[in-house]
Amino acid sequence: MTASSGVTSAPECLEKFAQLKMSKSLKYILFKLNDTRTQIVVDKTSENPDYDEFLDNLPGDGCKWAVYDFHYTLEDGSQRNKLCFFSWSPDNAPIRAKMVHASSKDALRRSLDGIGVEIQGTDPTEVAYETVLDRVKRFSR
Repeated sequence: MTASSGVTSAPECLEKFAQLKMSKSLKYILFKLNDTRTQIVVDKTSENPDYDEFLDNLPGDGCKWAVYDFHYTLEDGSQRNKLCFFSWSPDNAPIRAKMVHASSKDALRRSLDGIGVEIQGTDPTEVAYETVLDRVKRFSR
């Protein structure tokens, strides 16, 4: 799929997403634009469920997308998980990078079937564990 920016999503993005959905060992995928800003590629994958590690991989001055397999417990004790799509575009990222990032998101997002929640993040409070947990629980009812 091609975004309004002309950017396409690399086939490996869908392959890794399918692996995340099926394997249950992969916990998150980070995506980025390639150096020529023509294609979205996989930047990193991890089997570590540590949410803080995931957040540490979101750059303070650059844009990324991510899918995180978010596990949580409801008040009744039942275990749940939701696939969360993150669009990370911090306030201090270069304006041009933020514009290309925003106009390219749909090329990736529309190809990822099964996303439960979308999270837009421009600062750490918007992607903090408790913030995401509140958002995810709203979609669990």
